[in-house]
Amino acid sequence: MKRIQTAALLAAVTIGLAATSLAASASPADSIPASGRLSFDVIRKGKDIGDYVLTFRGNSANLTVDLRTEVKVKVPVVGVSVYTFNQQSTETWKGGKLAALSSRTDDNGTPHDISVGATSLIPASLWAADLVGARQVLNTIDGSTDAIQVRNLGTESVQTGAGPVQATHYAVSGGLNRDLWYAGGKLVHVRFAAEDGSVIDYALR
Repeated sequence: MKRIQTAALLAAVTIGLAATSLAASASPADSIPASGRLSFDVIRKGKDIGDYVLTFRGNSANLTVDLRTEVKVKVPVVGVSVYTFNQQSTETWKGGKLAALSSRTDDNGTPHDISVGATSLIPASLWAADLVGARQVLNTIDGSTDAIQVRNLGTESVQTGAGPVQATHYAVSGGLNRDLWYAGGKLVHVRFAAEDGSVIDYALR
């Protein structure tokens, strides 16, 4: 029994060190694609229900990230909109740190409008791989602080619009619950459970 417990402890330590290692070696600049743009299809039950698009401007010293999320879930056949989520936000980074964030969200008719100044927190916009080394993240909808835990689940093949890539799978839980896949420090896939229990995927185009 003691041998089993020791092995489990060593495995947990190894997973923790792997997450910390990526965070230590990554910076927001490492997560920026060469194209300056990341575009995802939002998929639910095999159907494309929206878009998640990030546009990067500047460099590691002065970086601006514009983010747009548009989601609309419709009743099959009838075509009546039953849920919508729209968010427009802008992040300003200085020297690898978040200097400002503004965000306007319409969560199915409930508005949120926030403006945040300089903070050491990583925003929960998911694109920056150093999120996996964080213990708290900035909620980009209401500006609150969410405590999180992160587990490294190993390397997996992930399908993207450019073909399959090898990516590291992280499970984030706590105030933010997401499964994230990063390849070379860049976000390539997101998965989470919606409030109705359905699975939502952000699939990289």
